[in-house]
Amino acid sequence: MGYLMFAFVIGLGVPIQTAVNSRLRSYVLSPYVASMVSFSVGTLFLLMLTLLTQHTVMIPSTTFTSNPWWIWMGGLLGVIGLTTNILLFPKLGGVQTVILPIMGQILMGMLIDSFGLFQSPTHPFNIFRLIGMMFLLIGVYAIVVLPHLRNRFSKPADGPLLPWQVLGIVAGMLMATQSSINGHLGKLLHSSIHAAFVSFLVGTIILVIIVCSMRKLGNIRFALGNTPWWIWMGGIIGSFFVFGMSFLVPIIGTGMVVVMGLFGQIICSICIDRFGLLGATKTDIKRIQVVGIILMLCGVIMIKMF
Repeated sequence: MGYLMFAFVIGLGVPIQTAVNSRLRSYVLSPYVASMVSFSVGTLFLLMLTLLTQHTVMIPSTTFTSNPWWIWMGGLLGVIGLTTNILLFPKLGGVQTVILPIMGQILMGMLIDSFGLFQSPTHPFNIFRLIGMMFLLIGVYAIVVLPHLRNRFSKPADGPLLPWQVLGIVAGMLMATQSSINGHLGKLLHSSIHAAFVSFLVGTIILVIIVCSMRKLGNIRFALGNTPWWIWMGGIIGSFFVFGMSFLVPIIGTGMVVVMGLFGQIICSICIDRFGLLGATKTDIKRIQVVGIILMLCGVIMIKMF
């Protein structure tokens, strides 16, 4: 139960990180620059933690020569997932941009657990886990989609939507894959913190290359000076999330970690909107959202018990 609560708690941080990074984006005028800053801060924070706990950031040469190439792909998958969400929003609108990656994460988490992909612990798929997954998806739909059905003003997209919708699901699958890969890397390095540092470092390098190619590196100066101190904290919150996922995946499996993390994300998002935290507009909690939370909780219980 303690591990499940830990997964839930790290999930609570994701909407806070999103809100913080959104505020940072308003200063640096680019989502890519905001992401680069967030990744860079997280990398520096994890560097200090790695040095404190491991006393080195060096990786044994045998880790490179005796293990599959994909153990280093976590940072790249994180950047792809992040960038895909940026591309999806103007094409699909806010609701589908949220719901489709969540579907992808749940689906991939179950696949990884069922087949033991990326050397993750195996949790055989059965009818009870299927029912639990359906409860989760219906609950997410009730929380995210149903309250906004009457307020859908998104303009028609140019061209067919199906390729973008598939891309949204794939992005979610990549995020779940990142968690599984980082979990295995943490086992190899004997440190989930070190694995999270490697993942963040790879992501930071990729984002620096992207930002430099766009010639927007100088935009960072707009965030210096008279700005709230907490706009720099997104990377630290994100680093705790990646560390937590790396730590928990080998213990309770990718599917359960993803599910509990998503549960935490949705609960925190509702609280942010309800109380107008971090500059968000206050909105009342709908009854259908409460029903959705109950359905998600039932889904979690079904998956955990069976």
